[in-house]
Amino acid sequence: MKNISRRTAVKTLLAGGAAMAVSGMDAAVLNTSKAEPLKGNIRHSVSKWCFGSYPLEEFCEICKEIGIESIELLDPKDWPVVQKHGLTVAMCQGAGLGIDRGFNDPSLHDELVASYEKVIPMVAEAGLTNLICFAGRRNGVTDLQGWENCEKGLKRLIPIAEKYNVVLTMELLNSVGHKDYLCDHTVWGAELCRRLGSPNFKLLYDIYHMQIMEGNVIEHIRKYHQYFSHIHTGGVPGRAEIDETQELYYPAIMKAIVETGYKGFVGQEFVPAQEDKIASLRKCIRICDV
Repeated sequence: MKNISRRTAVKTLLAGGAAMAVSGMDAAVLNTSKAEPLKGNIRHSVSKWCFGSYPLEEFCEICKEIGIESIELLDPKDWPVVQKHGLTVAMCQGAGLGIDRGFNDPSLHDELVASYEKVIPMVAEAGLTNLICFAGRRNGVTDLQGWENCEKGLKRLIPIAEKYNVVLTMELLNSVGHKDYLCDHTVWGAELCRRLGSPNFKLLYDIYHMQIMEGNVIEHIRKYHQYFSHIHTGGVPGRAEIDETQELYYPAIMKAIVETGYKGFVGQEFVPAQEDKIASLRKCIRICDV
């Protein structure tokens, strides 16, 4: 796959007859054999579901060669595969009832608690840290009722999360694509963190989703970064590559993240629009390598 990507890149350059016009960024992407090592200021991860056609074993080798440290949003059965290749799983999944059925619904609390009580020790045993969770649909409740509902359910899990040093991480999602989702603004998630008052509950700040809902991405990162255990990327509009085709300038966003002292991972969660998906991944990693 690496050779195919290089061959495709060379053909593209020769066909255009414009090798000298290629930017330094694009050159690094196209000629991976001469690419500079990653700077190490950003800890790079990638969501496997965006590259679903690749077998996990092969994808691990690709990511390792690029310099990506983590492949995320994987179930427990896949964690050993990733770790065998010297990588980690920066965001685990495998507990809960999905995006729409979350802690906002008190009738689901018993089932949710049982699910997370089972998986939290598995995360710790694997030497991993973050486990994703969701607020679920709003279902007509006010922000205050939503805080109270989520707080009530999650407080049942905080002791076991603290015992095993696992961080329950609630994802911030837009409520347009994920219709009626409750935790759809950074300030709402930050208030839930404040109410729970535990370092073992934090937020997954998804730049793609929050650009849709509220914008002002850099300012929100500066203000609320202490509540983030993980960050996701994605191009807006369309969730494609995070390059010049979309409305956010990711190098500035990454620099702001570094300036806050954030030590967690940044996970690429764009869905490649280009035919060569791995070339897209290489390019987007380089864009974030500040």
